[in-house]
Amino acid sequence: MTLLEAIAGPGDVRALAPSQLPELAAEIRRFLVDRVGRSGGHLGPNLGAVELTIAVHRVFDSPHDVLLFDTGHQTYVHKVLTGRADAFDALRRAGGLSGYPSAAESPHDVIENSHASTALSYADGLARGLRLRGSDRRVVAVVGDGALTGGMAWEALNNLAGARHPVVVVLNDNGRSYAPTAGGLAGHLAELRAGRGPALFEALGLPYLGPVDGHDAVAVERALVEAVALGRPVVVHCVTRKGEGHPPAERDLVDHQHAVSPSGSGGGVTWTDVFGEEIARIGEQRDDVVCVTAAMRGPTGLDGFARRFPERTFDVGIAEQHAVTSAAGLALAGMHPVVAVYATFLSRAFDQVLLDVALHRLPVTFVLDRAGVTGPDGPSHHGMWDASVLPVVPGLRLAAPRDPARLRETLREAVAVEDGPTAVRYPKAGASADIPALRREGRCDVLRQEPGAECLIVAVGPMAGPCLAAAEELARQGVPVTVVDPRWTAPLDPDLVRLAAGHRLVLAVEDTTTPGALGGRLAQALALVGAPTRVGTYALPAGFLPHGTREEILRAHGLDAAGIATTVLKRLGEHS
Repeated sequence: MTLLEAIAGPGDVRALAPSQLPELAAEIRRFLVDRVGRSGGHLGPNLGAVELTIAVHRVFDSPHDVLLFDTGHQTYVHKVLTGRADAFDALRRAGGLSGYPSAAESPHDVIENSHASTALSYADGLARGLRLRGSDRRVVAVVGDGALTGGMAWEALNNLAGARHPVVVVLNDNGRSYAPTAGGLAGHLAELRAGRGPALFEALGLPYLGPVDGHDAVAVERALVEAVALGRPVVVHCVTRKGEGHPPAERDLVDHQHAVSPSGSGGGVTWTDVFGEEIARIGEQRDDVVCVTAAMRGPTGLDGFARRFPERTFDVGIAEQHAVTSAAGLALAGMHPVVAVYATFLSRAFDQVLLDVALHRLPVTFVLDRAGVTGPDGPSHHGMWDASVLPVVPGLRLAAPRDPARLRETLREAVAVEDGPTAVRYPKAGASADIPALRREGRCDVLRQEPGAECLIVAVGPMAGPCLAAAEELARQGVPVTVVDPRWTAPLDPDLVRLAAGHRLVLAVEDTTTPGALGGRLAQALALVGAPTRVGTYALPAGFLPHGTREEILRAHGLDAAGIATTVLKRLGEHS
């Protein structure tokens, strides 16, 4: 039996002799390369956190002691050491192991922490609460250096420095988030790694231990024991290497195999690829267009633009709030900023969108990748709320292209706007074939129209394909329908209201959460003009959806051709 096979929980890790730890680390790396290579997931960050996580589990007694990881994608080793190795065959698959911490999955997980820069605030509050309750539970937060580029982390450090509750902050410093760590912090940590100068943490009043070789489990364990003995908030600086111990990851100088696709998964052009090509073309034609990213230049498709226009590309680190208000400043200076961010992460900067951009009617374009159902990354990554929340922002225009041609078209329309913010949203998926329109009415494209149609299907963005397939099935059953793509879902197009008023039933099909979706806004508009049309919103439930493939999740909620056709027949029958 190997050392790893004998690990059923943290107690078994603590029972090992220090001399056995290098072999355990090597076995864990081989295990991760094999399992994550098959399932897909975050490989590089976890390869770099092996010895560090072993040491944490030897010093702290999980789940009695509280272990927090920021960001949560570096918890695969933690999952292995807490008895979940056998579940890795179903990593990130429907019903299987989550790619992030999950309290529903294990008592060793406390928070589902995949939005960065939050763990220190959790730690501060947990430690305060445990102290008030007289508990002896200890709190440790493992924080990546990339997470420290977020302002929320510094808000928490400020509070920790003024407190006496003993939170141990383990700084996992590999010089990167997804990409190299941005800003002055990167330079400061480099100085600390070289043993030069005092630590900024000490200037805040936090004891600092390090730098420690994060790939020496015994050295990390020794530092953690010293930190605990101080009995106050302390920072332990561990220097690690992303992708450590796996030559392909070590040779990958782009992101050290930050995330890998499942073995055998196909390629093909994605929505992100289409955006990346088009924004680079726009950049060639307009020297006022600049791009802003929050540590996600590659995943959001900006690499091509950055190679051509490095002086017009700004990576602000994991700091979405700063990204948006910095973009507002760029707009005030006469530029047209394009902020490329995952849809789920824009929610972190809603106040800035509302009051720093929209209030000043500034021309900033938000490009929202991973909108709607994202898939295997789970509830915190589904981009389910942007299309429901953004329409309340005065003056904001929101586009949902149905195909690559419309993505290029609406992106150009967005950057041409000069009197307020715009947003273009699309999913994490392969780009569909272009879907031609019969004609355009206002901002809407009529995709299908049959004589005698009593039902109008409003197909929002990529839902156009399933809606048209549903229309074909309905036609075979003798039920004619009209299918229209609004292209821009906010503000509401008067021509869409007029088209809807000419039908007995309208079904708005959208890859977003039901409250605030287009259907509800369309129903309000029809009521205001006195139209008797009944409107149904067919979208995702108002809840947190589990991980699974995009196709599995959409089908489970009836957002496929069969489900849409069934709903139309049911609604028509109800109102006949």
